Amino acid sequence: MSPPHHSHQSLPSWKFQLQTPKLPCTLKPQHMALLGLSLHSQFICSNPTISKSRRVRPRLPTRFDVVKMAVATPTTTFGFKNLMETFAVDVQRAEGRPLNVPLIAPFTIASSRLERVENVAIRIELKNGCVGWGEAPILPFVTAENQSTALAKAAEVCEVLRRSPAKTLGMVLGEIGVALPGHEFASVRAGVEMALIDAVANSIGIPLWRLFGGIPIVSPADAAELAAKYCKQGFKTLKLKVGKNLNADIEVLQAIRVAHPDCLFILDANEGYTPKEAIEVLEKLHEMGVTPVLFEQPVHRDDWEGLGRVSNVARLKYGVSVAADESCRSLVDVKKIAEGNLANVINIKLAKVGVLGALEIIDAARAAGLTLMIGGMVETRLAMGFAGHLAAGLGCFKFIDLDTPLLLSEDPVQEGYEVSGAVYKFTNARGHGGFLHWDNIAYV
Repeated sequence: MSPPHHSHQSLPSWKFQLQTPKLPCTLKPQHMALLGLSLHSQFICSNPTISKSRRVRPRLPTRFDVVKMAVATPTTTFGFKNLMETFAVDVQRAEGRPLNVPLIAPFTIASSRLERVENVAIRIELKNGCVGWGEAPILPFVTAENQSTALAKAAEVCEVLRRSPAKTLGMVLGEIGVALPGHEFASVRAGVEMALIDAVANSIGIPLWRLFGGIPIVSPADAAELAAKYCKQGFKTLKLKVGKNLNADIEVLQAIRVAHPDCLFILDANEGYTPKEAIEVLEKLHEMGVTPVLFEQPVHRDDWEGLGRVSNVARLKYGVSVAADESCRSLVDVKKIAEGNLANVINIKLAKVGVLGALEIIDAARAAGLTLMIGGMVETRLAMGFAGHLAAGLGCFKFIDLDTPLLLSEDPVQEGYEVSGAVYKFTNARGHGGFLHWDNIAYV
């Protein structure tokens, strides 16, 4: 039998490097609505070190991070698509429970305000004894489910999994997709898919990032040189949540610009602007001599004409890329965006489309020449860790925004990837590498 799902050996570890310049003392996080930073510049291999995973408690972000990821050179390739056809899944136990975690401060975007995280944790145990973990994030007005609905649907699907005979991973994932279709249940679908795939990765003894690829780019010697160069350069990129009030947003941007004249911006409006307002923000920034690195979801998710208009002005007049986030919730949306040239970047979130849906969208976006970003809702290190493994394995994301665990005042996840200041470290531990103390997760 395989060793317990949370046991680890001392294995080579690989760092997910975040370069983080300090926020000037004249600015404080509460002076603006923000969500960390996240600009991925290049995948690099790092020198192996011997380490053991440990629990890491998140901190209040006082600086804004530009992400560089590193992954190990795999000695064996485990193709996910091949595994879907060959690995037999036989579920012994499956259950969902509330995952309620307080926030350091309320999380506010243009469409909603969150006082605490009320997600759903999923645990799946196979008959071989291996366990997988997943998380369904709940964000009002963004995810379609609330916590009670998510718990009910998770219970239904878990019952189906427990009663189902052994089938290939692909067949089981297909049945999950039928039971939890479309955007209506995408968050729960993502959580169940995460847990099942994690259990399979544990069964074959590999980390999730290797299951999804594990693509090396440069040698350890080159990586050390690149790391030193980037460290000396420093990265100064702020990601700001905007879209609630145009004039107030511009005032905040002006204040930051005065205090921090060399910083770069990623703007995320979360559907908050009209097309006219979005273009006005770009005009004001241009007058200030500021060109955002990226402008996320400037208009309402269904305003396709407005998205295309803003994207066209942003790209041709100001040289700014526009990302579709809330507007990209299916493969159909991606094709529409690509065919209409409505955005330059697609933001992949597992809670929007599920794991399999994300892989399909990634393939379609890459084929269409769109740039990729990976992000999240407000999740613990359980869901963010899975997304990080996916990004590290595929190696195709330019923008990486996986820092929401830093907003939590508690960390319920044991082990898993480590956070040490500006460094995210993924190890060769099997599967996700993290787990919950299930008995401490409250029943409803």
